[in-house]
Amino acid sequence: MNRLSHTPRPAMEYRSRWRFLVILMVTATIALLGRAVELQVLDKQFLKTEADKRHQATIRVPAYRGKITDRNGEPLAISTSVKSIWVNPGEFDASEQALTALSKAVGVPAKDLLKRLQARAHRRFAYIKRRLSPELADQVIGLGLSGVYAEREYRRFYPAGEVTAHLLGFTNMDDKGQEGMELAYNDWLQGIPGSKRILRDGKRRIIEDMNRSRPPVAGRDLALSIDQRLQYLAYRELKKAVLQQHAKSGSLALLDARTGEVLAMVNQPSYNPNKRTGIKGSVTRNRVVTDLFEPGSTMKPFAVACALELGLYRADSIIDTTPGQMRLGRNLVRDIHNYGVLDVARVLQKSSNVGVSKIALALPPHKFWAFYNNLGFGQPLETGFPGEVGGRLPEYQSWRSSFQQAILAFGYGLSTSTLQLARAYLALANNGIMPMVGLLKKDEAPETHRIMSAKTAVNVRNMLERVVSRDGTALQASVPGFRVAGKTGTVKKVSAGGYDSHAYLSLFAGMAPASRPRLVMVVVIDEPSAGEYYGGTVAAPVFSRVMGEALRIMNEVPDQEETMPLLTAQQAGAM
Repeated sequence: MNRLSHTPRPAMEYRSRWRFLVILMVTATIALLGRAVELQVLDKQFLKTEADKRHQATIRVPAYRGKITDRNGEPLAISTSVKSIWVNPGEFDASEQALTALSKAVGVPAKDLLKRLQARAHRRFAYIKRRLSPELADQVIGLGLSGVYAEREYRRFYPAGEVTAHLLGFTNMDDKGQEGMELAYNDWLQGIPGSKRILRDGKRRIIEDMNRSRPPVAGRDLALSIDQRLQYLAYRELKKAVLQQHAKSGSLALLDARTGEVLAMVNQPSYNPNKRTGIKGSVTRNRVVTDLFEPGSTMKPFAVACALELGLYRADSIIDTTPGQMRLGRNLVRDIHNYGVLDVARVLQKSSNVGVSKIALALPPHKFWAFYNNLGFGQPLETGFPGEVGGRLPEYQSWRSSFQQAILAFGYGLSTSTLQLARAYLALANNGIMPMVGLLKKDEAPETHRIMSAKTAVNVRNMLERVVSRDGTALQASVPGFRVAGKTGTVKKVSAGGYDSHAYLSLFAGMAPASRPRLVMVVVIDEPSAGEYYGGTVAAPVFSRVMGEALRIMNEVPDQEETMPLLTAQQAGAM
């Protein structure tokens, strides 16, 4: 074999590899060219779809929350347009310069911003500041920081502030109702969010709306029964009284005697729903419907009404309260003074525990209980307000002694709320008919229940006028120019060891004008500590100031010169 004609093996392998690589590169080039032709000529939709995924998006469009207004259309809760700043952590340049600029613009410390972004580094969304004014949000976006965006939202605003706080409640950051009517009617108010398609540029900025959208559906407006003028008035006077009496708290309910509509509902202490930082839950509850108490002597008119309705007593029936106390088993019922011999009307006028106990003990237990039950005690109000309580009225079968039956007549052994007590007084004010209580403006006649005859209601009302007199316990509840009927209550509060002789509730429940009641009001002052604690000196003056101005606002005609004698059965039947 000729060595010179033999080709070395390495050279042959080199040429083979070279040919393989050339063939591979040519094949790959042809494949790429083919794919390019396919994508750009034969199948253009693929690239368009991929581009859309990177530059088009569907964003949520918030819905406008419905307004809450008073009965006259005055706004109590409205939504205003705001913007929230958010960041895509993957796009944001978290340099010291960028963090400092963003921190100054939104008012959040740079270190807090960095922590927030680091905690959401694996996500594409992190709120930086919610609910900024549109002008301030535009300034933040104007900084030109990558990954920083703004979205439109709505912020709830309450024009009356703390005056309507307990009634309206408030919404959270996502505009969902959290308390009060905002929570109770959240589904009615909130509306349905919409959506829209948008086009972004390479820096994720919105550059075009795609005209493909689902418009949001605004929430529906809600008209309350409240009259804002009366709400302001009641709030002002209750707050003044609670401060003057150094009281723990207070509540007031003002109702339309004919329809049962709540015209004012206020509490103390209150809070500003527009700025709730540091507010405790105990301050936000609506005491008018959530807090229970023993109503004390404000229950005496109902025990008397039951006795009159059953025909067991008349207004002039005589009751001997001597010697100012009465023993029932191991328990003693006392009066403040020995009032001696009283008629039924003066039992209410003097607020005699002994006198009303004797009346109660003459009543058949099941009928006595049924009368209270029909007035709504121990039953829910069914207004739909969150946290509403039904109170407690023990079944007559569980009454273990005559003492338990007696104390129900002067308001111990049962519990009620401020609004429940006001509802019961509607029956006396409305000639024996009790309308259902409501927080929404009524356009139709209310549902009603007859509790007692018109004769009984008017006669008890006339007796209650004597309470608001010089010889009664509530002279300070009187209103110049108008006749007032009502009843005081001074209740010892329950403590761990029984009733506390140093902690009282001061109450007044009443109505005016007494000849043709238009308004019913209950005032409760919890633990006054400025020296006075009787209902006639603490709660009655609040009633007088609110009722007097409310009657004038509603253009009620004075009735002080009118008289309303006790009705006969024939006269009552004509009503």
